[in-house]
Amino acid sequence: MSDSKIHRFHCDVSGIELPAQFTYPMHYVPHELCKIAAHEVMDFALSQDEWRNELLAGKMLGVLVVKDLDNSLGYLAAYSGNLDHNGNHPYFVPHIYNLLDPHGLFRTGEAKITAINRRIEALENSPERGELSHSIDCTIAQQEQEQLLMRQAIDSAKASRDKCRSQGNLSPQQEAAFIKESQHMKAEMRRLKKRHREQLAALTQRLNDYDAHIAHLKQQRRLMSEELQSQLFSLFVVRNARGESLDVATIFDHRLHRLPPAGTGDCCAPKLLQHAFVHHLTPVCMAEFWVGRSPHGQVRHHGHYYPACRSKCLPLMEFMLQGLDVESNPLATAPSSEVQVIYEDQWLIVVDKPAGMLTVPGKDADAKSLLEIVDEMLPEGENALEVHRLDQATSGLVIIAKTKDAQSALRQQFEQRKVHKTYLAMLDGKPPKEKGTIVLPLRPDLADRPRQVVDHDDGKEAISKYRVLEHRGDKTLVEFTPLTGRTHQLRVHASHPQGLGCPITGDMLYGTASTHLHLHAQSLSFTHPMTGEIMCFKSELSQHY
Repeated sequence: MSDSKIHRFHCDVSGIELPAQFTYPMHYVPHELCKIAAHEVMDFALSQDEWRNELLAGKMLGVLVVKDLDNSLGYLAAYSGNLDHNGNHPYFVPHIYNLLDPHGLFRTGEAKITAINRRIEALENSPERGELSHSIDCTIAQQEQEQLLMRQAIDSAKASRDKCRSQGNLSPQQEAAFIKESQHMKAEMRRLKKRHREQLAALTQRLNDYDAHIAHLKQQRRLMSEELQSQLFSLFVVRNARGESLDVATIFDHRLHRLPPAGTGDCCAPKLLQHAFVHHLTPVCMAEFWVGRSPHGQVRHHGHYYPACRSKCLPLMEFMLQGLDVESNPLATAPSSEVQVIYEDQWLIVVDKPAGMLTVPGKDADAKSLLEIVDEMLPEGENALEVHRLDQATSGLVIIAKTKDAQSALRQQFEQRKVHKTYLAMLDGKPPKEKGTIVLPLRPDLADRPRQVVDHDDGKEAISKYRVLEHRGDKTLVEFTPLTGRTHQLRVHASHPQGLGCPITGDMLYGTASTHLHLHAQSLSFTHPMTGEIMCFKSELSQHY
């Protein structure tokens, strides 16, 4: 193998059957060749003292099994971002564009932006601005005190006048004097407030001048940053299997009409494919895996495999994979369109959703969603209306309304937590306790939707009760009772170290991928929106797995 970036397998892999199609990187179960390559890469990387601590702090690595021009098998290795403050290590494929080149566009542009940052920081922290801000605070306090004393004097004078009036026998001259006194004091208050406004306005204007200069610099920084980012992404030119080339900025503009997110093109998947295409290697299969600790708030497990991120990699993959025979996206096609009806009346229908089926129509899905299938089952004049959802990978009970009134009433029950739900889940590992309550607030991972992250500051409340039903070797069957209904709530609560620390079996996003996610919506209890009757339904797990 002439390419120095290609590594030979340390063991005999001749007996392992090659995949019929290349990996769909957004949703896959790693091929055995990728697993072997990943273990070899991890062993090598962790044996390097200069990288070990950085890797153990958390890093995504990737492998791409390839064939060279001689049809010999090997693999490429990559890391996301940088490693040891370096963009190019002999063992790993290089960056598509090296941002760390000291004479490159990024470094020179970064230096200019850094200079503006220093000017902004100097202005924001300047003694003069601090003194102005302090002077304004003191002036406001002093003015409030002066106005308070004036108000007290006005109130005292008024009380004195009122007392005299209550005693009667005031002469016209006395009454006129009282009126004049009142008018004079009110005029004095108006003049005092005017002086205060003028005094404060002068100070505030000086501070505003400072802040306007700071705002101008921040605007200048933003424009420079956007321009730099646009220029950089025009230098990130990627190839596909057809031999075509496009820069990253153009790919995102054509598909999403916006600039790429920061870091686009620096993940493992595009690096690996780029090197393969540039050096005329044939991609066979690919996988990305996590090494080290999980990032704060996120769920990443050492040695587990993960799909490529959607926000940065999906648009690139849609271009770079053109010309390869790629596995179909399992999220775009449902394994079955058969839906079992558990209960139906004139207001609602309860169905048993199979795993792999979307609850509602998706943007990129070719297969019909549960809502569309049920809608076709209903007679003319009746419509299937969404009440709640299950993840595509989750099986089990779903309520669908037939009327707007039923939909509104049922949604209100969900919002008010009056619907009782239980889920069955098979976990990888053994929870620390046999039962308990998990409270971990969640929010979307904006850089990699639909993943969720734990965020104790800005996350929404998420509460799940659980109890262990059975231990099966290194796996555990548990019953979950969610008290809130956040996206991926049970999956994160099961996998996160502050939760159970045991991913749901087959959870590609938060655990280890397998043929399916072992999460099943087993029971539903709610009040019928029209009759007031308590409705209870159950779906047996054996019907699905």
